[in-house]
Amino acid sequence: QVQLVESGGGLVQPGGSLRLSCAASGFTLDYYDIGWFRQAPGKEREGVSCVSSRDGSTYYADSVKGRFTISRDNAKNTVYLQMNSLKPEDTAVYYCATGGFKCSPTIAPPPRKDDYWGQGTQVTVSS
Repeated sequence: QVQLVESGGGLVQPGGSLRLSCAASGFTLDYYDIGWFRQAPGKEREGVSCVSSRDGSTYYADSVKGRFTISRDNAKNTVYLQMNSLKPEDTAVYYCATGGFKCSPTIAPPPRKDDYWGQGTQVTVSS
């Protein structure tokens, strides 16, 4: 069964850090471009970061550049999102996704609904 499972979310104070994990099962993650997306209440889902399977290129939304780092561990079939210097505006449900998605500087378009999406993990940045 193909599955993506995110973990690592939680409540953190502004300026804090979290590391999200996206573990894949049922398929080999290193053959696919992977993206992290987030959706805050009342807002559209937006691309946060992605990593290319072809050459390992990484891209970030302007709002997270310099603070977030995406990485992949093919041996563990897992992709990570290290989030530092968190801000209240980073509060959202974070999803990893892949399938037909192609990583690009715009981190768009996102994977289709029938591609592979995780269930999401809540990140709350608040004092």
